Amino acid sequence: MKNSYRFYRNIDCEYFPCHNVKDEENFNCLFCYCPLYFLEECGGNYFDNNGIKDCTDCLIPHSPRGYDYINEKIMEINKQKRRTNT
Repeated sequence: MKNSYRFYRNIDCEYFPCHNVKDEENFNCLFCYCPLYFLEECGGNYFDNNGIKDCTDCLIPHSPRGYDYINEKIMEINKQKRRTNT
């Protein structure tokens, strides 16, 4: 998956890797900032720190399947919104 539209590693980033991981080869930088951050039910591993999500322990956006997971979640939310609005 290296260098595809679903996976990108920015090893030149001064923060790489921005999470503690065992396998830097499979660390995906594509979603450096998670598009699901503002969802209460994002499915990730986070804790609430006085109203601010701390996603330090979440690696979903940085995993090789992170692209697929995030897009599936976005599509799920869109379907729910359509059902609510009709």
